[in-house]
Amino acid sequence: MNESRTKSRLAIVGTTASGKSKLAMIIAERIKDFEIISLDSMQIYKRMDIGTAKPTREEQARIPHHMIDIVEPHEEYTISQFQIKAQNAIEEIESRGMLPLLVGGTGLYLRTIIDELEIPGQFLETRQRLESNPNTAELYQKLSELDPVASTRMEPNNRRRIIRALEVTIGSGTKFSSYGPGLSVYNESAYQIIGLRRERAEIDRRITTRFHTQMESGFLNECEALIDSQDPLSRTASQALGYKHLFQYLKGECCLDEAVEVAIKDTKKYARKQERWFRRDPRINWIDISEDVDESLPQILKVNIYIQVYF
Repeated sequence: MNESRTKSRLAIVGTTASGKSKLAMIIAERIKDFEIISLDSMQIYKRMDIGTAKPTREEQARIPHHMIDIVEPHEEYTISQFQIKAQNAIEEIESRGMLPLLVGGTGLYLRTIIDELEIPGQFLETRQRLESNPNTAELYQKLSELDPVASTRMEPNNRRRIIRALEVTIGSGTKFSSYGPGLSVYNESAYQIIGLRRERAEIDRRITTRFHTQMESGFLNECEALIDSQDPLSRTASQALGYKHLFQYLKGECCLDEAVEVAIKDTKKYARKQERWFRRDPRINWIDISEDVDESLPQILKVNIYIQVYF
């Protein structure tokens, strides 16, 4: 592939409900050179369709999608496995003279691809032991002692990241911070990254509307089928937004209205986290959208010269 086409690789990111998938379909259908790589940590699971806002069968038939429906919900799937499979998919796409179009809101998945991060292994026994300690402040203090560099790269209340850093440091005997330059370094990328940005109130409205639409489309039935399955869900799949809340209702732990209300509230919180994550990346070309994503096309044309040829 020549240099100009390589530089035409494209990634579309943003918070949940920002319109990324719709914009990706518009571009891919107009420009026949693109195939879509999903960067969604939950769309990898089979039979988790409605709650993950997965592209429909019809959409996937129109445009080839990759990294969707690749694992059973009861199977654990590491980010290292995702990285390897996604990179293989990109190589295969480009071997046919096509271009990858990365789309999704899982920021770490994006970084593993465009920055080729070195991903440490997993040490399940160590992680389980750490998770049994409910005192996050104590865990953070331990990380500060074992790997002070890593501790400065995360917030003291970010329990998930603290446990992960400790898991690697203790389990491997190598400091977590020694794996590559870390997430705070943003190198030049072969991808042009488009970020879709909406007002927070609008994102909140879209999240609420989408969740109620998902409920009307059979989301609850989808959750019921998942927990009735013979194999228990993996730790990751069972904690998916929306799913875990409806699972609680189906287990009799809360009423349906409460499950829906908390699910919407937690999804809005997640959107804030996504916003903070992407905001730190100086390589992202932000495009403000007030209505439909179609209106963002003229701004994208200014960013990506390759696309200008087709619009």
